[in-house]
Amino acid sequence: VQLQAYGGGLVQAGGSLRLSCAASGLRFSSYGMGWFRQAPGKEREFVAALKRSGDITDYADSVKGRFTISRDNAKKTVHLQMNSLKPEDTAVYYCAATYWISSAPISRSKFDYWGQGTLVTVSS
Repeated sequence: VQLQAYGGGLVQAGGSLRLSCAASGLRFSSYGMGWFRQAPGKEREFVAALKRSGDITDYADSVKGRFTISRDNAKKTVHLQMNSLKPEDTAVYYCAATYWISSAPISRSKFDYWGQGTLVTVSS
């Protein structure tokens, strides 16, 4: 399984970025997908998740209303649209996959596969 995240970069506060993650080696449509981030000196934290159906999402309170997770099963890609970025959003962002077939919301601690990160830097 490979998860390749890209789209990070340097942006001013208030700006937008769109991260993408291309998946291979798994039946993409069967997996819930998520984004996590790790800021310098901090632990990795949950950002957003999307069930395999694409209709149920979960967001960290810190990004709710600003970030949107979406997926394209045909292209085996998950996206994270980030708007109204703040300096505290600066982090390495990781995508992850979980084989989640339960009707319950995805558990934030049950991701099976992880990609390499992409760096997002928000300047003030």
